[in-house]
Amino acid sequence: MKRQALLMLLVPLFGLAACELEVDRTPEVSYLQMPGTEDLNLPFSSAVRAGNTLYLSGNIGNVPGSVELAQGGIAGETKQTMDNISKVLQQFGSSMDEVVKCTVFLADMAEWGAMNEVYRSYFKNPPARSALGANGLALDARVEIECIAVTQ
Repeated sequence: MKRQALLMLLVPLFGLAACELEVDRTPEVSYLQMPGTEDLNLPFSSAVRAGNTLYLSGNIGNVPGSVELAQGGIAGETKQTMDNISKVLQQFGSSMDEVVKCTVFLADMAEWGAMNEVYRSYFKNPPARSALGANGLALDARVEIECIAVTQ
């Protein structure tokens, strides 16, 4: 009510055309698929962009274009997982430097140290993180990681 009264005063004083000052603050949402995955009929998006925030689906250490997990146990799978995440981020306008939050799922919490050694090498400034043990990751993976990042 006060805003309308102020507008009624300003319009005659400054010759302003009456206009609506309401701004739609609903972020644009885009559901994104990595190239080459569009025809796989996956029940999830590679990432979802809401405004300048990118929400990545969980990634595992599969070799791109296959359902084969990287060799080398938890270290090899973690490296491949982080490389997969990096590719998704780059594809959709972000980078590892812009990751603000990760969630790590481990098939065996005893592998925490080995996973951490590889994981930390991907960040100059480590993002916020949660981690938990999980039973039955996709493709019997040892690790799955999901991230939230900002974009420019």
